[in-house]
Amino acid sequence: MVPAAEDAKAVAVTRREGIKTPKTARGQRTLRLLLDAAAEEFGEKGFHEAAISRITARAGVAIGSFYTYFDSKEALFTELVRDLTTQVRDFVAPRLSGIDDGIAVEIAGQAAFLDFARAHKEIYRIIDESEFVDPAGYRAHYMRTADRITRRLEAAAERGEISPGSAEIRAWALMGMNVFLGLRFGVWSDELAVEEVTAVTGDLIANGLAPKGRGA
Repeated sequence: MVPAAEDAKAVAVTRREGIKTPKTARGQRTLRLLLDAAAEEFGEKGFHEAAISRITARAGVAIGSFYTYFDSKEALFTELVRDLTTQVRDFVAPRLSGIDDGIAVEIAGQAAFLDFARAHKEIYRIIDESEFVDPAGYRAHYMRTADRITRRLEAAAERGEISPGSAEIRAWALMGMNVFLGLRFGVWSDELAVEEVTAVTGDLIANGLAPKGRGA
């Protein structure tokens, strides 16, 4: 177990919304342990039933270490929402690297998110609760995700890979599809292979719902 006194030396003086920033590699590792433990605790218990003592126990650090990094349970939750947003981005981005076609990129992004949801089922409970615990973080989570998709769609349209249209509206539609597919085929059940899901949804992304060959 990491002593709290040692953690105090590993944290910068600067704060962000009740969160202290680690200044050493060891401090960053401890922070990572706390965030991962918090994801488990909040995912299982929910925000109100989650306990700081159980989070530190899961992380294997002294309870005093918690207050070296965070001012409160609320501050930890806020940072966790921000961290999960970053985790999704960092998980998906490499899976899109090297794909040239705009439609193929969105299908690959959907598959990547399904994989992430299956590995991190707790994200749904945490993000849903953040609407009430951390409304700004809840909004930022979706706004940042939609912004990334919007930029991809704008670039694809400029290259002539997709038809003209509002990239922002399309981005929110695609994100809504991804979120609920992740819930149904990632969190609630994962009996179908990701490829089976995206074979159907990929056709929807590429061709819409109109019968094949039907004119406008």
